[in-house]
Amino acid sequence: MGHQDVDRSVWGRNMRAVVTRDGRLDVVDVEDPTPGSGHVLVRPLSTGICGSDLHALADFTNFAGLLDRVGAPSLDASADTVFGHEFCAEILEHGPDTAGTLPVGTRVCSVPIIIGEGGVEQIGYSNRYPGALAERMVLQEALLLPVPDSLETNIAALTEPLAVGEHAVGLADLRPDQPCLVVGCGPVGLAVIAALKGRNHGPVLAADFSPTRRRLAEAFGADEVIDPAVSSPHDRWASFGVPVTMMEYAGAVMMGADLKNPVIFEAVGVPGMLQGIIEEAPPRSRIVVVGVCMHADSIEPFFAVAKELEFRFSFGYSPAEYAATLERLASGVPGAELLVTDAFGLDETPGAFETLRTHGEHGKILITPQT
Repeated sequence: MGHQDVDRSVWGRNMRAVVTRDGRLDVVDVEDPTPGSGHVLVRPLSTGICGSDLHALADFTNFAGLLDRVGAPSLDASADTVFGHEFCAEILEHGPDTAGTLPVGTRVCSVPIIIGEGGVEQIGYSNRYPGALAERMVLQEALLLPVPDSLETNIAALTEPLAVGEHAVGLADLRPDQPCLVVGCGPVGLAVIAALKGRNHGPVLAADFSPTRRRLAEAFGADEVIDPAVSSPHDRWASFGVPVTMMEYAGAVMMGADLKNPVIFEAVGVPGMLQGIIEEAPPRSRIVVVGVCMHADSIEPFFAVAKELEFRFSFGYSPAEYAATLERLASGVPGAELLVTDAFGLDETPGAFETLRTHGEHGKILITPQT
């Protein structure tokens, strides 16, 4: 199907968008995006603010440098960038070389990847393709997933962050009844809990200093929720038959015990977390790192070596995991409706970022660009 002519006068040649400039966010008029080959033009309906967005804004030059060092498409930190890679949107127009399988007006979600003249780029962290903190954006038609009619728009926008948990749990390669601990119950930690309980896995412990996030962990199905200010979550391992010292572990092995080595999901992503887990984790623990730390960190390898700890680092998700997450949301994920703790209009986005940066009692804050 070729390019479908649409009367662009209904929105003009410019749109409102939130751009990064000198470490701050400005709501300005920018040029309306034009769909290229294989692209569709969409209207973002609901957009989540990711923790990575907060970290990137705090030091955008460092963030762009990290992307460059891992081989991601070049990002010019001095140029305007429109964040927003968690979204639910509505199709406005099909670009050239598209099939037009999903009609105009269809609500869609998509893996935030697009292929343009410069190759593959990540929507939301690109100078060429605006993210969903804007009135319009372009997406890759081949990656579009229609949102079921029964699924609320704001819940559909949770597909991307919850898919991160789906990937992390798949990467953990769990055995039945293997005890798990989720450290940090922000959106990433809650996504892990959702994926664990979606597999009917247990026991699942969750730890967070925030009362709000502990309540969310309970709503998402955690079997036990712990306030680290009151007691260490690692104090609970013995009750699940997990040896907590090397000598206990050696003795259990000599006696031929069937040990269930624990899995710990680190979902905080700040310096010092890995060392703390290394010191407190039981021997032979598997540690799945889901929190994205963007600063240098240090560990003492001796403890990890002596305990024979295993590390796995998790990032993103596959298109299949993304699609499976959308399907699970449509079927009903316990607690998902409670994860959205506030919503703001596009012009209020800078204040919404500040709210997330300074207040710990939030789950997911959404931006509704059309209000």
